[in-house]
Amino acid sequence: MVLQRALVLSILLGFVFASILGPVMIPLLRRVNAGQSIREDGPQTHLIKQGTPTMGGLIIIPSSLAAVMILSEATRELQVTLIAFIGFAMIGFLDDYIKVVLKRPLGLRVSQKMGLQFLVASLFLFFAMKWDIIPNELYVPYLRTFIKPGLWWIPFLIFVIIGTVNSVNLTDGLDGLASGVTIIVAGFFSLVAWHMGYRDLGWFAGAISGACLGFLIYNIYPAKIFMGDTGSLALGGAVAALAVTTNLTLLLPIVGGVFFVETLSVITQVAVFKKTGKRVLRMSPLHHHFELGGWSETRVVTVFWGVTVILCLAGILGIQ
Repeated sequence: MVLQRALVLSILLGFVFASILGPVMIPLLRRVNAGQSIREDGPQTHLIKQGTPTMGGLIIIPSSLAAVMILSEATRELQVTLIAFIGFAMIGFLDDYIKVVLKRPLGLRVSQKMGLQFLVASLFLFFAMKWDIIPNELYVPYLRTFIKPGLWWIPFLIFVIIGTVNSVNLTDGLDGLASGVTIIVAGFFSLVAWHMGYRDLGWFAGAISGACLGFLIYNIYPAKIFMGDTGSLALGGAVAALAVTTNLTLLLPIVGGVFFVETLSVITQVAVFKKTGKRVLRMSPLHHHFELGGWSETRVVTVFWGVTVILCLAGILGIQ
């Protein structure tokens, strides 16, 4: 009962703060002309979204932080997780600011963005290892055993963190898709972290889940605001940090299966096209493939949410 009340409270606080902040932030973003530019080579149905306010992470991030600060004791596990959450949020904000405020559509160059992501991931791992938060052994779900990665440990974790961050970013292409999937994945980590004794991480994940739920009020089709890189990079950083600090890194491709497959679809599409000149999918990421196949935007989003629920249930079996 105590567990239920504490986690429900973190979710409720995140939800309340985000739902209140939404009507404040959306007009403000409109005032500064922070409108989303829509790709002309994308689905034609998306062109009506041109000019919809973006940078919705400015709703999710402060709502999550406010909720967890009210509840938490600011343990080192939480502090190091916030390094990833806030650090990647700052990269996303900088990229969004350049694109939508300074009106430079390309935003940060790829080298700049990847360099900054590597810096934040390294900073997160530096403090995580300094404070003995990350074990030297990697938990293997379902087999319920541990392996020692050795020299590959740090490069592996950096790859996982940056990969997760960019996977969430790629998933953010339909109204309510990334926010809805993150609600479920963060909810999973909230329950698991609490069960493992990481109360602050449980509250943090619950606060993110609630904040995304509050944001979803304004992000569900037809969206009044988009998440932007500010939100998607922050959420990717949070999910990756939660997985690493709880030593459930190998569960990410399972519970975050939608994120993983979205990225895999892009990699496959590009690789095959460069080699053969043919496309495997109608368009990548995967959600656009289904759209161009005749699925409505809401159907794609709902199916992806459902798949994520099933995958998170499968993830629970991996740690039982």
